[in-house]
Amino acid sequence: MGRHSLFQVVLTAEERRVLAARVRRPKAEQREVLRARIVLAAAQGEENKLIAERLGIAPNTASKWRKRFFQEGLAGLADRGRPGRPRAVPPGGHR
Repeated sequence: MGRHSLFQVVLTAEERRVLAARVRRPKAEQREVLRARIVLAAAQGEENKLIAERLGIAPNTASKWRKRFFQEGLAGLADRGRPGRPRAVPPGGHR
């Protein structure tokens, strides 16, 4: 038996609806879908290790998004600015 997370996720009906909609949205960014799946699984009581195995990610990734949701709610699943110089995009937006 694995360790239980200190960050127990309990969803409101609205949070569950928003996350489920993200998972089903055909043109959703994959990172948004992955984060929603992690949180939904955490809310069902799955441990980070099992979530990671099922979704093909590192356990630390599952832990990170569980913790961010626990601390910040849906807003915690948004991308944050990264330090350093912004990426340079060549003219036309293609590489």
